[in-house]
Amino acid sequence: MTKWVLILVMCSLQNNICTPPLQWQEHFDDSYDCMMKGYEESLLKTKELGREKVNDLKMYIKFECTTIDII
Repeated sequence: MTKWVLILVMCSLQNNICTPPLQWQEHFDDSYDCMMKGYEESLLKTKELGREKVNDLKMYIKFECTTIDII
């Protein structure tokens, strides 16, 4: 069975570094659900970091949805 998995990475342009990829524990049935979760979590994390930290460190969040085979 094929499922979709979300992989999220936070980066700082100021420091030119990114966190190690974080693979979501939850699996998704399709690309749409995975992408929606990626956008939701990116927004939540941006709010959690706050305006000052995001601006000072020039933070950005990227994510991808990819397929995996579940046995």
